[in-house]
Amino acid sequence: MRGITDTVKHLLIINVVMFIGTLTIQNGVFYNWFALYFPKNDLFQPWQIITHMFMHGNLMHIAFNMLALWMFGTAVEQVFGAKKFIFFYISAGLGAALVMLGVYYMQYLPLEADILSAGYTSSQIHETLSTGKVMEGVNAVQRDQLQSMFNIFNSSMVGASGAIFGVLVAFGMLYPESKLMLIFLPIPIKAKYFIPAIIALDLISALTGSSFFSPSNTAYAAHLGGALTGFLMMWYWKKTQFDKNRWDR
Repeated sequence: MRGITDTVKHLLIINVVMFIGTLTIQNGVFYNWFALYFPKNDLFQPWQIITHMFMHGNLMHIAFNMLALWMFGTAVEQVFGAKKFIFFYISAGLGAALVMLGVYYMQYLPLEADILSAGYTSSQIHETLSTGKVMEGVNAVQRDQLQSMFNIFNSSMVGASGAIFGVLVAFGMLYPESKLMLIFLPIPIKAKYFIPAIIALDLISALTGSSFFSPSNTAYAAHLGGALTGFLMMWYWKKTQFDKNRWDR
């Protein structure tokens, strides 16, 4: 592959192989192994913290992510080198996952506390959320709470978007004067304006539940987590650019 650095090329191949696995291994087995599930769900496994960032839900999902990885990751890897780039990429993906799970827990735990205070046990709650069968005696408010918990409990996260948002931040800090364009808005905008604007739109989407360019089920908090992790790493490496931790070592 010409014009693609080695690590980016290998990441593209891994993502494509994982996508083929999702399509060819039937009954959702492959997806259940490697997508990231809510930790209270029986399908959760520790390795999913890593593997989910190589999984994608559909062809459009992987196509846009891999295009972004090729466009921005190659330029960033050329500055970082292979080892530092893969460390940065995985770290941004981990940051995205942890922020998303943190948001889920902030929503889930108060609801769980309310149900427990009503006299129901943890095992009853788990059975309800696992099977979808509502416990006897719940009132309308509790039913709504259980529905919200059910949605979180059975949620799954896939995609390289969190890691790629970290790469976008790195690109913007390394090449702030580069001009970028959206496919449907062919107006060149400098990276130092374009990338913060994209992140700001994701922040608005996360806070309001609205969607500008992405599907409604997009994990906006994960995007923000990846971007924040990328920014913190870039800030640290730039701050220490005259010692062993500078970003071009």
